[in-house]
Amino acid sequence: MNAHPTEEAAAKTAMLIRKPVAEVFEAFINPDITTKFWFTHSTGKLAVGEKIEWTWQMYNVSVPVIVKKIEPNKKIVVEWGNYQHMSKIVWTFEDLGNKGTYVTIVNSGFQGSTSELIAQISDSTKGFTFLLAGLKAWLEHGIQLNLTLDAFPSGK
Repeated sequence: MNAHPTEEAAAKTAMLIRKPVAEVFEAFINPDITTKFWFTHSTGKLAVGEKIEWTWQMYNVSVPVIVKKIEPNKKIVVEWGNYQHMSKIVWTFEDLGNKGTYVTIVNSGFQGSTSELIAQISDSTKGFTFLLAGLKAWLEHGIQLNLTLDAFPSGK
């Protein structure tokens, strides 16, 4: 029995980034910054209505991304190809003043059997947690941790 896509079947992760909200938001919009901690190439900057492609060259993987909504310094919503269908990613940015920015990422709309949903949610949660940790290291300390690269080293 296959489950239907549902908002309830979602991966969620969040983290405090000790930088101003405008700087954190820009790190997700601008691929010149995002390539420092997540994907290796993008066909463009995020803008509403744009269809771009994100590439992870080390894995020879590219994913189409459709930008659905952008609220500057508050929210980004995209759909992207994942597991032979499109799922939704929502980034929210909460300005905590001098403490920094609290970023929440929710990936939803998964499809498949119960075991497939569990695998997709687990993989997505892990991947987006790596993304936030890499972002934190880059923006706060200027360190590239290579978390995405090292998650699946060659030969593993």
